[in-house]
Amino acid sequence: MKNKFVTGVLTAAAVAVFAAGCGNAASESGDKTVQQDTQDNGVASTGDQGKSENGADDPAQETEVQVFIAASLNTVMTDLAEQYKQIHPEVTIVYNADSSGTLLTQIQEGYACDLFFSAAQKQMDQLDADGLLVAGSRSNVVNNQVVVVTRKGSGTKVTGLADLGKAESLALADGSVPVGKYTRQALINLDLLEKADDPAQITTQQVSQALGGVEISEQANVSKVLAAVLEGSCEVGTTYYSDTYGYEEELEILETVGSDLTGNVIYPLALVENEEADGAQQNAAKEFADYLLSEEAKEVFRSYYFDTDVSIR
Repeated sequence: MKNKFVTGVLTAAAVAVFAAGCGNAASESGDKTVQQDTQDNGVASTGDQGKSENGADDPAQETEVQVFIAASLNTVMTDLAEQYKQIHPEVTIVYNADSSGTLLTQIQEGYACDLFFSAAQKQMDQLDADGLLVAGSRSNVVNNQVVVVTRKGSGTKVTGLADLGKAESLALADGSVPVGKYTRQALINLDLLEKADDPAQITTQQVSQALGGVEISEQANVSKVLAAVLEGSCEVGTTYYSDTYGYEEELEILETVGSDLTGNVIYPLALVENEEADGAQQNAAKEFADYLLSEEAKEVFRSYYFDTDVSIR
């Protein structure tokens, strides 16, 4: 694997916003900010290097773990990295957060990655088929739900997916982004879109036409969808329930879409074959993966509106 690395590392305590939305509008959305996760941004846990209780250097070898995460995981994973740092001060967790489709491409192109946490099975299936996953390391971690949201006080006539065509403008992730594919699948099941072998291939223009010509702002990941709605440049959007965490006073959930329409929204995790990683890095990656599957981590996931029941529904 080529020794490429994603630059632009941010501290876990810092979250930046670069909002993009309908009509290229840009404005502040309250005191909170939304992380715009692109291939140039990551998040790294911080803290003092390991010391034993008596102040001596910790004998554990310092190392970094490169973790590629779906954009919708950014907030909860920042928290988990900070907590993990308290347990393993010698390990720095570095995140690259973006849409699962973008992350898949980066891994296939040789970007250095130790652990992949996807928002859908499709991207993980492809890496498995490519022989890029560590055998036996794949696990399902959390479940999520697609929601239709608007900014509070927007006055929208939209009540959910069934009448999205009433919106003046819609923020929608493209088909390569899991939430974009799930939304398209739900619209198919509502007979608002024609059936397709792969809903991800349905273009934004086709969705717009099926909804009566509604203006759609195509977004590259779920965080950008959320930003477009929060800033008011798009009237409504489809995102994940977990992404509404922290924005309860600003967002109105118009509909929580059932898995009978979207299919299961389960997030898988797996170790990635990284030829550049030494033994310490590989071991640290496995230990962090185990931590994400622990009961302690599950409590954190639930506090951020994720469902830790990953049984197929």
